[in-house]
Amino acid sequence: MTRALVALAAVMLAAPAAAETVVITAARMVDVVSGRMVPNPVIVVTDGRIVSTDGSRAPADAKRIDLPGLTLLPGLIDMHTHLTSDPRIGRVDRFLKTDGYWTLVGAANAEAMLKVGFTTVRNVGSGRYDDVALKQAIDDGRIPGPRIVPATHALGATGGHCDNNWLPPSLAQKAAGIADGPEALRARVREARKFGAEVIKTCATGGVFSRNTEVGQQQQREEELRAIVEEARMWGLTTAAHAHGTAGIKAAIRAGITTIEHASLIDDEGIRLAKERGTFLSMDIYNTEFTQAEGRKYGVLEDNLRKDREVADAQRENFRKAHRAGVRMVFGSDAGVMPHDQAPRQFAVMVRYGMTPLEAIRAATVNAAEALEKTGDLGQIAPGRFADMVAVAGDPLADVTELERVAVVIKGGTMVADRR
Repeated sequence: MTRALVALAAVMLAAPAAAETVVITAARMVDVVSGRMVPNPVIVVTDGRIVSTDGSRAPADAKRIDLPGLTLLPGLIDMHTHLTSDPRIGRVDRFLKTDGYWTLVGAANAEAMLKVGFTTVRNVGSGRYDDVALKQAIDDGRIPGPRIVPATHALGATGGHCDNNWLPPSLAQKAAGIADGPEALRARVREARKFGAEVIKTCATGGVFSRNTEVGQQQQREEELRAIVEEARMWGLTTAAHAHGTAGIKAAIRAGITTIEHASLIDDEGIRLAKERGTFLSMDIYNTEFTQAEGRKYGVLEDNLRKDREVADAQRENFRKAHRAGVRMVFGSDAGVMPHDQAPRQFAVMVRYGMTPLEAIRAATVNAAEALEKTGDLGQIAPGRFADMVAVAGDPLADVTELERVAVVIKGGTMVADRR
């Protein structure tokens, strides 16, 4: 036997490395399923996953993370982020940056979101597969950041919200995810999945921050949306539809889209359809405060500010109506429209418009995990799940703004932020 084969055999026969176990203690823990506050949890973590919450199966020599006086919650999940965007970089300045600049912007934003408590984010659209690059670098331990569920390029119609409408014809560029007609869109789904998409995002209506679109415009036909859903489901992927406008929202729900993003102008029929079909709504009801206060300073055009004003109050009141009707809701901030570290401020707005603190927390934990189809991995502090947790000083069930002051962030059983 050659020396190389002997070495290979030794590696193959070697005993596996001992599993690392960590014990995490705190004063209290929010059970997001029952809504109870559990005193004195002792959470045992082996190789990044929870094995018990009562101290059982903990070896005597386990590492410890003791959080006296603090309240533990599951790691937060933001279902609508744009990691490679920064609203403080004006439209003209964006054309002065080289292509790779935005990946580095994304790395900084990913770390910022992790530090404020978001241990998982769904990134619903980025250029050049930057969200896949970020996910790979984070998963390999090269940079800090949350778990990323990438969408790669957002799909959309020619000239619609997700197309590149900012350049004259002589410099025209079609965005990478643009296609027209069911079969062409099926091909875009396959392409996105091929290069790393775990969710397919499409733009069913116009939007606030695009040029030459109005928020109420439907921009994809129902048969196009249904083709996207069918193709994505065949490949095992969930779907998300940017949809502000009433008709586009209902077309996306009927087509079987998993989550409706924004849902600003949803009407009573749309609310009824969403409830009947179990569709999740992801409504970004905080970020208008940043846009209206700071947008002009950073070069947001008056036309975009106008559209933002037109939908802001309607979206918030429709959030209240949809919640009251019992529609399933997830937390989606649209971070990238406002600075990423402001995402936790949305919890208080969700409570202001009708949710209890527990319901707002569930939107960013168990509900989000269900919409991602990752309930076995995320959304609870329970055996089998990733050991992703945040800790706050007070009682978030009494004051949800405690989530704006996260003291400790734990990802996979490792403390990644400590502000105590």
